[in-house]
Amino acid sequence: MNQNEFLTVVLPFKDKLFRLAKRLLVSTEEAEDATQEVLVKLWTKSDNLQTYKSTEAMAMTMTKNYCLDQLKAKRSGNMQLVHTNYTDGAAGVEQTVEDTDSLEWVNKIMLQLPEQQRVIIQLRDIEQYDFDEMAEILKMSESAIRVALSRARKTIRENMTKTHNYGMERGR
Repeated sequence: MNQNEFLTVVLPFKDKLFRLAKRLLVSTEEAEDATQEVLVKLWTKSDNLQTYKSTEAMAMTMTKNYCLDQLKAKRSGNMQLVHTNYTDGAAGVEQTVEDTDSLEWVNKIMLQLPEQQRVIIQLRDIEQYDFDEMAEILKMSESAIRVALSRARKTIRENMTKTHNYGMERGR
């Protein structure tokens, strides 16, 4: 595989690799390093890439594993999941403040989720992966992913409901 063929295969999902790395590692610099490392590993395997069912799924798995290895090496307890693609068109100041506050609460709640649930939310709700692709990336069954996703969403929903109903009387 020559360089142009490699770029044709890899460029469509390069940004997804970076976003996953950024979600797991938080630091932009570390995410860039992780993406670069994965791309280098893919280049070293470039002659065999056609043998894989999905190069993108393999690359996402490599990125996830590399980031988790980095986190274990650092023993970092400050992982964050930040949705940097959040934009609010022409909302008023009040709505913008409320949305920002809600997003901060969601991020805080997500920090409390188990690592696996965080990755599943990232892949499904942010990166828009299908369940079969996620199963391949995470080496889990689709049903296990659906259960974990449901639990993560339920946890987020319940905590957001508690946050928004704090101090309000019930039964009225």
